[in-house]
Amino acid sequence: MLDQASDGPIARIDSLRVEFQTKDGPVVGVKDVSFDINPGETVCVVGESGSGKSVSSLSLMRLIEYGGGEISGGRLLFRRSGEKEIDLATTDQNLMRHIRGNEIGMIFQEPMTALNPVFTIGRQITEGLRLHMGMGRAQAEARALELLKQVRIPEPERRLQQYPHELSGGMRQRVVIAMALACEPRLLIADEPTTALDVTIQAEILALMNRLKRETGTAVMFITHDMAVVAQMADRVVVMYRGSKVEEGTVEEIFENPQHGYTKALLAAVPKLGEMTGKPYPEPMKLLGTEDKAIVPIKGTNETLLTVSNLTTRFPVTGGFLRRKVANVHAVEDLSFSINKGQTLSLVGESGCGKSTAGRSILRLVEPQSGHINLGGKDIMALNQRDLRTARLDMQMIFQDPFASLNPQMQLSEQVAEPIHNFATLKGKDVTERVEMLFDRVELPRSFMRRFPHELSGGQRQRVAIARALALNPKLIIADEAVSALDVSVQAQVLNLMLELQLEMNLSFLFISHDMAVVERVSHHVGVMYLGRIVELGPRSAVFENPQHPYTQALMKAVPIADPRKRKSEKDLNFKPIPSPIHPVGYEAPPSVYREVEPGHTVLETDSGY
Repeated sequence: MLDQASDGPIARIDSLRVEFQTKDGPVVGVKDVSFDINPGETVCVVGESGSGKSVSSLSLMRLIEYGGGEISGGRLLFRRSGEKEIDLATTDQNLMRHIRGNEIGMIFQEPMTALNPVFTIGRQITEGLRLHMGMGRAQAEARALELLKQVRIPEPERRLQQYPHELSGGMRQRVVIAMALACEPRLLIADEPTTALDVTIQAEILALMNRLKRETGTAVMFITHDMAVVAQMADRVVVMYRGSKVEEGTVEEIFENPQHGYTKALLAAVPKLGEMTGKPYPEPMKLLGTEDKAIVPIKGTNETLLTVSNLTTRFPVTGGFLRRKVANVHAVEDLSFSINKGQTLSLVGESGCGKSTAGRSILRLVEPQSGHINLGGKDIMALNQRDLRTARLDMQMIFQDPFASLNPQMQLSEQVAEPIHNFATLKGKDVTERVEMLFDRVELPRSFMRRFPHELSGGQRQRVAIARALALNPKLIIADEAVSALDVSVQAQVLNLMLELQLEMNLSFLFISHDMAVVERVSHHVGVMYLGRIVELGPRSAVFENPQHPYTQALMKAVPIADPRKRKSEKDLNFKPIPSPIHPVGYEAPPSVYREVEPGHTVLETDSGY
């Protein structure tokens, strides 16, 4: 441990004010924010999108100038190793270049934009080591390999030769973390480092950051909107709202005795694992500040809408000089389940387990190899392109990233009306009335109909995506990570909206997610996926309260709980590295054999590699 605790904080933000110049005059991003970060301490800064969390961190790195911002007041004091405090707000950029990366490391939220697509992973990690630490090439490469092992990347030697696009999102994020830790900085700023990650990888990365903090005495400024992560990581918590600090305290004080109304609302909106124990059906959450509606459990019906049996989807891997098929990625292997009208089945599992491919295969957005899909009596696999198009009236999809799935050049009303025009289900004035009704349903003001996607927040864009999915009155909606990128309170509102729509319109959902607390809130049935197969399937209460498969048990153990007194220790996390889903062309996959634990609750008997 470093012996600097007696010298006071490593970083002090003192009355910080940041302004952005816009066409309409200056906009204040952060006003009068002050807090300290001590050696070996994690300070979590929480709040929603637009509350000024990232602006504070970018100011400390002096990167805010590159984003059109300007530090117009306050001091940013940082104590360098063995030297006096300096005010980063007035430090020249040459010295800042030396401090950035060397003494202050930063983990950015979006790993793909933080990595350079044209350089290998090895080149990007070694660059900082050679620049700041003066290492030779061989020494830097050895350290890079050691860093990748520390962040638990499988096959690290191979990864060093690869490019960012060849890695999954979780792996890219771990590379960014390895880069930030390369020079053992005194202060580590982590801006939403685990939002895009699965529960298991998130748990490992949080444990890794805690371990490194203990071993090196690094101070951590952790920015997040996930209250369960705060409970797991924080020593102290700073709550921000609309550019100001509204509350600060130890993690126990904030969770057990919040003072400010906003902090109370934030904590009320967090779905907690175990809240639905003893409740057989999903029900909307009670949110602060909303009028008291009677909470109605959503029973659904006993009538089957969708039956999927023995669904298999594989992607070819080409190689060699002639780009011949040399292997297959077994993305979905022998998948079978059914969904009743008005009910929700959730598929959970980590990145790369095949849950999104399963959703796309059902809509035939990717073509399955084999299997049967029956939707309301129609054999989807047997349809030609014209009939398939008609069948899609009954099934729609909500994608994970609403910004990518909306057209930036079309007004929102046109985008919601587009499916209606495509299928000519309504004409003339009826279309406008239907679009207005849909905007009312997803609780967006009608004035938004003339806006464009970039003028909306993430949560509002996701509501437009939901309105568009509802435009044709579908029977089945496949929601692929539909709420994973949203703030806690917005996520709670969107989930409530989906549950209310399900109750009124008797909708069925296939809900694809890696957030176990959300899944527990919305599901009637849960299927746990691992390496393309469902390893456990059953009613939500059975799977959550009596998990049988070792992978389901490991997944449940990894979920952070929004209670600082129930922190996970590193020894709870015993994940095996995931085997590769790529098999040579002639490989015969064994069929899935299930054992029934109790009526409706089945567990995979075939060796799934876990």
